[in-house]
Amino acid sequence: MIIKAKIKTNSNEFKIKEGAVWEISLKSPAKDNKANLELIKEMKKRYGFCKIIRGKSSKVKILEI
Repeated sequence: MIIKAKIKTNSNEFKIKEGAVWEISLKSPAKDNKANLELIKEMKKRYGFCKIIRGKSSKVKILEI
């Protein structure tokens, strides 16, 4: 499944709000690729697979899960 996600960094907890554009809050900062690594790790736990297709350096990402 391909989804569009808006990423918020430096949150208190990891959470996902599904919709037309998913809103995903991450604990990690957007520095040194830490947020992308947390995003992939947490999405793999929940959905079994996650790959960033587009937006590796953007707050809006296209993900394959």
